Amino acid sequence: MQYRPAVIAGMLLAVLAQTAVAAWPERPIRLIVPFAPGGNVDLSARAVTPGMVELLGRNLIIDNRAGAGGAVGSEIVATAQPDGYTLLFSSTGSLTIAPAVSSKLRYDPVRDFAAISLVSNVPVTMLVPLTSPAKTVKDFIAHARSRGELIMGSSGNFATGRLAGELFQGITGTRFTHVPYKGGAPAMLDLIGGRIDVMFDQISSAIGHVKGGKVRALAVNAVNRSPEVPEVPTMKEAGVAGVEAGTFTAMLAPAKTPRAIVTRLNEDLNKVLKTPQVQQSFARYSAEIIATTPAASQAYIRDEIEKWRKVVKAANIREE
Repeated sequence: MQYRPAVIAGMLLAVLAQTAVAAWPERPIRLIVPFAPGGNVDLSARAVTPGMVELLGRNLIIDNRAGAGGAVGSEIVATAQPDGYTLLFSSTGSLTIAPAVSSKLRYDPVRDFAAISLVSNVPVTMLVPLTSPAKTVKDFIAHARSRGELIMGSSGNFATGRLAGELFQGITGTRFTHVPYKGGAPAMLDLIGGRIDVMFDQISSAIGHVKGGKVRALAVNAVNRSPEVPEVPTMKEAGVAGVEAGTFTAMLAPAKTPRAIVTRLNEDLNKVLKTPQVQQSFARYSAEIIATTPAASQAYIRDEIEKWRKVVKAANIREE
């Protein structure tokens, strides 16, 4: 049988591609973190890097490319060669909230990336001042309905906490006046002072104030209770289902990265996440490890985008 030159060229390219995948990695890998050094996402990336380096046998170089809420670094990876040498370590803001809010993104988290694995999640917790009459979520709902409208603070218009509060309102029929602050710290100060009525904040930021007796945690917006405050129920346990929210991290590659490379990265990352040292690192800032398969990670990101799109539409949140 004689093959045409084009067919032979295609067969040779396929063989070369398979050879390249089999030899991967042959050089250092760049892991882009689209946020500044020192934040939760950066710390999460640095927690898993040493173990990944050991298993891969190549350096994993963290490259912080902050800007536009994570969009700058995300775009770099979205347009990179899908050869396994440029990866993304990102989080909720740029992967699921930005696509739900903005029509100006130049990347699509589902179309332009191949999810490797979810890594961690820091849940949101519902907080009220100590002066609040609400001791439980049911108390709070009754209080909100009797008052008509309460004031909810957040760290910003598109913060996870703000959207969690909007989701809570939509499910419970309560109504809040939203006050965005320039960061979580000033919002927390006003909550402690009783100048706002409720706040949904990351448990990593709120835990010190909860344990210090400065604010009251009514529930954790997560599937499981937090080991940091085991006495605080989940929202579902408190009687309100479907309001899970938090800041997750994930590792991704450019779309069309060979499946064998994605699978190898997933397997190695999951091994690293099971080590006591890494688990202790995440526990320091109240993060739950949520290692998953590539398919489950991709589905989770897609579902979260749709969830927040519905919340944004219902709350009439407009991009700035």
